Amino acid sequence: MKSTIHHPPSTIFQHPVWAAVFAFTAAFLWGWAYPLIKLGFDEFEITTDMTGSKVLFAGIRFFISGVIVLTVARTAHRSFALKETAKANIWGSSLFLLAFTLLNTTLHYACFYVGLSHSQGSRAAILNSLSVFVLVILACMFFKSDRLTVWKTIGCIIGFTGILSLNLGGDASGAFTLLGDGMIILNALCGACAGLMTRGVGQRVDVFVGTGYSLAIGGALLMIPGMLMGGTLPRVTPLGLFYLLMLIGISTIGFTLYNKLLTCNPVGKIAIWNSLIPVVGAVTSCLCLQEPFVWNYALAAVLTTAGIYIINREKK
Repeated sequence: MKSTIHHPPSTIFQHPVWAAVFAFTAAFLWGWAYPLIKLGFDEFEITTDMTGSKVLFAGIRFFISGVIVLTVARTAHRSFALKETAKANIWGSSLFLLAFTLLNTTLHYACFYVGLSHSQGSRAAILNSLSVFVLVILACMFFKSDRLTVWKTIGCIIGFTGILSLNLGGDASGAFTLLGDGMIILNALCGACAGLMTRGVGQRVDVFVGTGYSLAIGGALLMIPGMLMGGTLPRVTPLGLFYLLMLIGISTIGFTLYNKLLTCNPVGKIAIWNSLIPVVGAVTSCLCLQEPFVWNYALAAVLTTAGIYIINREKK
């Protein structure tokens, strides 16, 4: 049963203006992660064949980010216990939260870091927008408030066309690779599934606490195999630490805002702002990494952004 739309927003995260500001902030920050990760790899001297080091680098980032979120949650006196409705099935709730942790952090970013190191940052940023369309489709399947309409279908088709256009233009724009594009696609699918589960996390535990646990435990589950694979940070410099701190800040702010917004707003209303991620990621990668911005990147950015806009343009 749909609730009436005349009720005033109960929290600042449901206020239209503030929800837009917070969603814009999260998307803008995530767009900057693409060049910062590659700059971090270069500064720490992590090469493309050092899989263990890449996983360790990701784990450190998310573990520290999770600890920060949990510390803030504790300071704000937020409850760390399961909600009453979740206590009726403790094992089921615990497994759900563990699955969210694996999809939202561990598997998500293991694929992302490996894929990004084998792909151009601008290309990966656009390709990763696949998660938006997958999330829209999944939301239509699982949430009554998100129906699959003609506009959403058209938007998904246009968006997918934009992603496919990445492989136009020959060698100048790059070609599909399993370790590059393939891992970015897997990362996008993990992100979409985690986004779908976020509302369920909020029903089982305080969403800020759930986000903190996801980042901290997910980060630890990245660090352990990273070290077992012989991963290290070959060279530690002040600049490298600065890049790492920037990435920690992006994770802390981005995930906290985005996860909270998904728990109290329609998925499509928040997902539209992710159209900024491929644009910001592609532009900043070209500016910071001196990557060539070939014509099909611009076409892909326009089509994916247009697709996401069309999905959310229909009248209520």
